Amino acid sequence: MIVSYCKIYLRANWVHSLKEKRMIVRSIVGKVKSHYNVSISEIENQNLHKSIVIGFSVCGSDAVLTNKIVQEVVDYIEENTDAYIENIEMDTINV
Repeated sequence: MIVSYCKIYLRANWVHSLKEKRMIVRSIVGKVKSHYNVSISEIENQNLHKSIVIGFSVCGSDAVLTNKIVQEVVDYIEENTDAYIENIEMDTINV
């Protein structure tokens, strides 16, 4: 089994409250879940209103396919949010 995972660090400078941030995170997570078969959630900095860290993973039998899906999800997130991406960490493991 191949597992590809990714951690995306986003910055939303216009956000002024945790309530606004949670709306953005829910929107991103909901859109990704409806378009891709990945496990996704906010994983860090949950109490910092300008910082969003989202993690997701994909399981499969082919590393090329799982990596392709990870890159598609990253591109989708980048296209569908006003927050800018500060950093992306990706890796693939063979379990």
